[in-house]
Amino acid sequence: MPFNPLQSARRDIVALGIAVAAVLMLIGTGGSVLPQTLRALLGSGGRPDVILANALLLNIALIIFGWRRYRELLREIEVRRQAEARAQVLAATDPLTHCLNRRAMLDATEQMRLRAAARGDVVAYCMIDLDNFKQINDMHGHAAGDAVLVTLCERIRKLLPRDAHLARLGGDEFAIVTSFPAGNTDRVDDLVIRLFADMAEPFCLTDVTIALTMSIGVAADVETDSGAGSAGDAATLLHRADMALYHAKKQGRNRYFWFETGMEAELRFRNQLETGIRRGLALGEFVPFYEQQVDLDTGALVGFEMLARWRSPQLGLISPEIFVPIAEEIGLITEMSEKLMDQAFHDAREWDESLTLSINISPVQLRDPWFAQRLLKRLVAAGFPARRLEIEITESCLHENIGLVRSMIVSLRNQGVKISLDDFGTGYSSFEQLRDLPFDRIKIDRSFVSELRHQDKRSRIVEAIVSLGRGLDLPLTAEGVEDEEILNALKSMGRLKAQGYFYGQPEDADAVRARLQSAGRLIQSSAPGASPAPTPDSGTEQSSFRTA
Repeated sequence: MPFNPLQSARRDIVALGIAVAAVLMLIGTGGSVLPQTLRALLGSGGRPDVILANALLLNIALIIFGWRRYRELLREIEVRRQAEARAQVLAATDPLTHCLNRRAMLDATEQMRLRAAARGDVVAYCMIDLDNFKQINDMHGHAAGDAVLVTLCERIRKLLPRDAHLARLGGDEFAIVTSFPAGNTDRVDDLVIRLFADMAEPFCLTDVTIALTMSIGVAADVETDSGAGSAGDAATLLHRADMALYHAKKQGRNRYFWFETGMEAELRFRNQLETGIRRGLALGEFVPFYEQQVDLDTGALVGFEMLARWRSPQLGLISPEIFVPIAEEIGLITEMSEKLMDQAFHDAREWDESLTLSINISPVQLRDPWFAQRLLKRLVAAGFPARRLEIEITESCLHENIGLVRSMIVSLRNQGVKISLDDFGTGYSSFEQLRDLPFDRIKIDRSFVSELRHQDKRSRIVEAIVSLGRGLDLPLTAEGVEDEEILNALKSMGRLKAQGYFYGQPEDADAVRARLQSAGRLIQSSAPGASPAPTPDSGTEQSSFRTA
């Protein structure tokens, strides 16, 4: 049994011994002294024994002292007991929302599992994550974010069953654990749906009204209709709910999913990709490929768009749709992009000076206020002329920080870099933004261009974008030109640039160099005797990215 100082204090043998001894001495001396004293007061006897009288007074003093000490000791024990109880509550409770914390939630979940198993019930663990909550803290301050969290917990508590527990696992991540009759998962679905309905109501704070969504992952501790096996303990249950939450966020957020066994394999593959990306960056497995850009009227090659590829020894050649979102999430997209740009600048220096190089920029990179300066510095280091570079920015970037994006565009254009608005039509750009932001080109998204394949379903959106570009005096590039039908439809719309598989698959640097050399469009081949451009300082590192 563990040592408990409060219980030990209650059984203080010394204090108890002093009190008992004082009482015994009082009985012994009092039985002799008190009758003598009484007779002396009545005048029928002599004076009592002085020593015994003093002993009696000392016994009385000891009893009073012992009683006071005992009362003070009990009071001190009670204060310490209350402090210990408060410490236990604080150790198990989130100080902001007064929910359980992660450690206490594990214990509460395990205890609920034992009680539910005895009744034949099932325990459901719901993990909740607020979507894009960091933006609330960034835009409105942490005080507003804390107020939202407190209000959210108050709303959730009103919806929970009596035996349910609510916990804040950390930051903007919460969890609910509740029990339900076996085979009756509808009860949990109903709770989750009511949570979403409540979240649809905006959070009205003192100075601002905030709209918020959330994603939820749900797991049960025994096998359900989802086909997942039984969870062995509370930690496994939490892990499964976390995987279901990850799936919900991957599917677009603001939704929920029950855990299924396939999610674990998917997450394991993601972890494999994440590990491979970190290793591949160090080993130079990420290389630039180049897609041709052609003038529709003349059919002449006018430039290339750089596309990232991952030459993985285990998985083969991987497209950016797979690894770029993961690189953004784990914070490696800037390093990856800069290495690819260095290699692309090195490759493009020997192309004919009439050929341009287009590079896509991640929204993550545009959040860096020093991005423009860093890019220009890399251009200087590589010896690549800014006038031949075209930066492509997606529409979604314009809504995160329009002021920062505008300053970057102006800085780059002042140095000769051209700016394109990529995937136009898929985002939320307004005419005002197109008019005010100094773009040099609009790129029509391939999803609209592909509709031109069918003459009876010609895309009115493409025609509207072409008219808009003509009205704003902005050149246009059509992506996704994959066959002659699309090509002919675009030619009838005016002067455009085009790119797509109709002109060939994207190629690596060696294949592009061979293509240009055969066409006489390399600098050294177009100017006999000319020496190639000098290798940049980081040439050793860059050359490793040319070969996998």
